[in-house]
Amino acid sequence: MIQIDDKLISEDIFSEEFVCNLSKCKGVCCVDGDTGAPLDADELPILAEIYPKIKSYLRNEGIAAIEEQGTHIIDNDNDFVTPLVNNAECAYVIFDEKGYTKCGIEKAYEDGVIDYKKPISCH
Repeated sequence: MIQIDDKLISEDIFSEEFVCNLSKCKGVCCVDGDTGAPLDADELPILAEIYPKIKSYLRNEGIAAIEEQGTHIIDNDNDFVTPLVNNAECAYVIFDEKGYTKCGIEKAYEDGVIDYKKPISCH
């Protein structure tokens, strides 16, 4: 255990991967926040390459945001991130029949349209 102020934190935080409980949060992290999903520099050309293949998976609002802002942007911290729709949800977000957020990139991967799987930093 590690103590930070008056909190005890398990050392597992350094070795275990975070897994969302979508039935509880419904993917709120993809629609609330002040920036898009984080991107590594090596992902930028991949997003530009796959965008035409995944475009049909995206919502009209997401397509408009990407076509206006680009497949990625640089946020206020000078980090590469996905663009947002109206400063809210990630431009790549889609919603399933339950209203849960999904990633259009991930859906295209699952359907075999692309061979790129987005790292866990977004759904």
